[in-house]
Amino acid sequence: MAKTNRELADFLRRARSQIDPARAGLPPDGRVRRVPGLRREEVALLAGVSTDYYARLEQGRRITPSAAVVEAIGRALGLDAAGRAHLEDLFGLTTASAPRRARDVQRVRPGLYQLLDSLDGEPALVLGRRTDILAANRMAKALFADFDQLPPRQRNYARWMLLSQDARSLFVDWQDQARAAVESLRFEVGRDSDDRATADLVAELREHSREFDQWWEQHRVHQRTHGSKRLRHPIVGDLTVEYETLALPGDPDTTLYIYTTEAESPSRRAMNLLASWAAAVPGQATIRN
Repeated sequence: MAKTNRELADFLRRARSQIDPARAGLPPDGRVRRVPGLRREEVALLAGVSTDYYARLEQGRRITPSAAVVEAIGRALGLDAAGRAHLEDLFGLTTASAPRRARDVQRVRPGLYQLLDSLDGEPALVLGRRTDILAANRMAKALFADFDQLPPRQRNYARWMLLSQDARSLFVDWQDQARAAVESLRFEVGRDSDDRATADLVAELREHSREFDQWWEQHRVHQRTHGSKRLRHPIVGDLTVEYETLALPGDPDTTLYIYTTEAESPSRRAMNLLASWAAAVPGQATIRN
C-alpha cells in the first residue's frame, strides 16, 4: 500500500508543474494553459496510464501501482535518479521504505572513530538519519564548526546550515548548500515518513527559517554523493573543498563524508595551514556521540 499519501500527492503535483510541455515532446493543441507545466491527462498519456488512474494517484488515493508504472510516471515527469528513488519510496516499493527496526539513538562503532582519527589532514564527518552529526574529526570541527559545543539534539547538519549565522558566513555558496541540505532532508522523509524526530526537525526549521519553508514547499529531492563547497574561513581565508560520500556496509542509515582539496592548490595550502592551527588548539579530538 502506498504510504505518505499527502506527501506523494504534493510531490506529483509539484513535479508536473515543472515540466515544459514542448520539451516533453507533446504537440501543441491550441489550448490556453492557465497553470505552468503538464496537465494531468498529459502525464497520463506520457506514462501510458488512464487519466482517471493518474488523477487518483495525484489525489493521494491509496493505490499501489506496479514498479513498471512507477518507472513510467517518473520518466514522464522527467525525474532524475534521486527523484525516481524518492517516488519509489513514497509508493512503498523499495526496501528502504520499510519501517526501520529501531529509531533509538544511533551509535558509531569504535573502528569508525579510529578511521576518522587517522584522516588527520582531511576533514571527515559521519552523518546519520535526518543528517544528524554522529561524529566529526578535529579537521571537520576546525573547517566547519565545533559541533561538540552544541547540545546533542542540535548536532544536525541541516539545522546548523539553516539556523546558524556562522554557517551563512562560512559558505560563499550558502544558498546552494542550504538548499541541497533541504532537498536531502526531503529525500530522507520519503525513506522514513513515520520518524517522529524527523517530523519535529522539519517543523522546527519551517518555523524558524523562511528559506527552509520556501524550499520545503517546492518538494525537490537531492541525494548527496559528491560535490564541492566554497568557503570563506575566518582563519585561513577562501578555499574550495571537494567531498565524496561513502555508505557504510551493514549500516544504510550512516554515511561518511570526506573533504579534500586539489594538490598544490591555494586551497590545499589553506587546508595545511588549518591543520597546523587545529593541532595547536586543545580539545579538538573527534566528537563521540
